Amino acid sequence: MKIPLATFEQVIDETILKRGFAYFKDGAVSDFTEISKDEYESIVSGTEDYTVQLNIKNNTIVSYNCDCPYDFGPVCKHLVATIFYLQQDILGLNRKSLPKPRAKRTKSIASQMKELLKTIPHDELMLFIEEKSKSDRKFRASFLATYGHLCQEQSKEFYQKQIRGILNAAKGRDGWIAWNNLKYVVNTTQPFLTNAEKYIQNNNFENAFYISTALLEEFTEAFQFADDSNGDLGYFIESTMELLSKLTTVKLPLSLRDEFFDYCISTFKKGLFSGWDWHMKMLYLASQLVINENEADTILNSLDTVQGKYDIEQAQTFKLELLRKFKGEKETNKYIENYISNPSIRTEEIIKAINNNDFERAIKLSKDGVEYDKKEKPGLVKDWYNWLLEIAQAQKDTSKIIVYARYLLIDNFYPKHDYYQILKSTIKTEDWHPFLEELILDITPKKGWTYTELLRKIYIEEKWWDRLFVMLKQNVSLGNIEQNEKYLSQDYNSKLIDLYTERISNYVDNNVGRSHYQTACRYLRRMKNLGGQERVNALTTHLREKYPQRRALQDELDKV
Repeated sequence: MKIPLATFEQVIDETILKRGFAYFKDGAVSDFTEISKDEYESIVSGTEDYTVQLNIKNNTIVSYNCDCPYDFGPVCKHLVATIFYLQQDILGLNRKSLPKPRAKRTKSIASQMKELLKTIPHDELMLFIEEKSKSDRKFRASFLATYGHLCQEQSKEFYQKQIRGILNAAKGRDGWIAWNNLKYVVNTTQPFLTNAEKYIQNNNFENAFYISTALLEEFTEAFQFADDSNGDLGYFIESTMELLSKLTTVKLPLSLRDEFFDYCISTFKKGLFSGWDWHMKMLYLASQLVINENEADTILNSLDTVQGKYDIEQAQTFKLELLRKFKGEKETNKYIENYISNPSIRTEEIIKAINNNDFERAIKLSKDGVEYDKKEKPGLVKDWYNWLLEIAQAQKDTSKIIVYARYLLIDNFYPKHDYYQILKSTIKTEDWHPFLEELILDITPKKGWTYTELLRKIYIEEKWWDRLFVMLKQNVSLGNIEQNEKYLSQDYNSKLIDLYTERISNYVDNNVGRSHYQTACRYLRRMKNLGGQERVNALTTHLREKYPQRRALQDELDKV
């Protein structure tokens, strides 16, 4: 979110704006410093002291951060207080207490740092870093994360130790990493990802592999003791898997390829990432590294150990890919025959059959799917009927198109096509209304929202307003009146006003509170738009007299 300084009051929530202004007026902004060109930092005192960082370009805040725990919106009151402090001269604002005047700064913090780093003797600087690293765990972890890659001897364990140090430094006394402390983890760990990317670009694949596997293991473990409600740990897992995926696409030294393949198989067999999405993905990475049939067999055997219904289906689909790549057609076809109950495999085979104009096989596969899944997976049954419909359309088989489209029109909560229009364009004009009447007879006794909506759709499509109005009267509510108003207002204007009058009066009788009164008044305005001004006046007068003690109601009625 970018915040223009000239109009910041228009883009920030009013409540947060008021709180931030109160902080500013109370002198909560105790420091405001230019860190470098376009970068600023302030300290804002609240329940604790919080640091606000801003990046300003062309009089617009392009990025910002506050280390407070607020997470109910993009902008906190500490940031707003800082903006008011920054704009106080332009806005002509005064604070209760201003900090003691400081000498005008001629150099930014960044300039001062550069000057000091040039001036401080090398030995003193080394000594400072050594001493600071001993006393400050977070500084030590950040320093190692940034420059540890310059060490000569590197390994997965080398990086794991550094990452573990970062995570431990972020833990509270209870051993838990709170949401606000994950900001430190993210900022300190980001250099590992940056360095890994550089290693790949420079063909130093080994170190990229070590960093990636260390991050993957340590951050998977961190889910047990960190609040990842913001998705920060997930971000590092995803980024790490992308790095490993990149490594499968480059020409690795044979020894590293072997180590990579063995790592994928080993972590899967040990269940190191069991329960997470990347558990199965380790085998997928291994499959990208396979160079002979023996390695393919290793993956295939590992897939046979998968448990859990969803995971088994996923493993079966994956196994089929490997069979097609490394085994013969006979073995592959036998596997397909044995596991055709897998929805993904069945779907793939149906598509293949249709593309080959083998409609007989496609129909058999679809009908078998209906029989196999009708008890345990009724949602899949709709998928198989959709394929039967598409096959019938491809064959221009009118009778079957009608059978399948009719079934899918009635019994489909998430339609993939407009079955109503398919039927209308298929059935002869003279047969259409008799077909609909029979359909309505079948639907009417059924209970449920989907059947009611289907009847409503039919009445609207056919412009049967008399039936639609009867349907509305059978289930009158303010929402239903509004929903059908545009269809019925021409022929049933006065009756809609009658229904609105009755339901609004009943609604106010049974609901108390300004939000409810606003809802009632919204429907009063709809009555007015229907030409019911006199009825609105009468109902408004009635409500005023009946509930004189409801001040909020009186106030909202004034706005009608």
